[in-house]
Amino acid sequence: MSTKKSLLIVCNTPSANTQALADATVAGASHHDIENVDVVFRSALQATSDDVLSCDGIIVGTTENFGYMSGLIKDFFERIYYPCIEHTEGLPYALYIRAGIDGQGTLTGVQKIITGLRWRPVQEPIVLQGDYQDEFTKQCEELGMSVAAGLDANIF
Repeated sequence: MSTKKSLLIVCNTPSANTQALADATVAGASHHDIENVDVVFRSALQATSDDVLSCDGIIVGTTENFGYMSGLIKDFFERIYYPCIEHTEGLPYALYIRAGIDGQGTLTGVQKIITGLRWRPVQEPIVLQGDYQDEFTKQCEELGMSVAAGLDANIF
């Protein structure tokens, strides 16, 4: 008998394209072959420390704003950091960045926070760089599917 796990997906979606990325991530994580994972989507503004404390894995999606993570994702991390720091060590996570430039400042900023939280990466971060491409949604769908499948199979 399996116990259902929870995958939290927290994204900033200021445009139709970034909403499509979040939707693709959720769709991949909700694939019909993944039976024992409940997918919970929260916008960066809605997500709370209780959401993080009750999940078994998390995917964070952010835009690159001024060479850094979006303000709403930073706000999310600021709100959950201290309530979660001693309770979520080892939490499996994945990250995607919608980058207009190169995404490196965003990646560095997010990784510094996640290092402090002591979360565990389960996939290399995806940096969706340059002009928007339809391929980006496929990459996000695959990300959602792989993280959910890993939880479902008790790999992490």
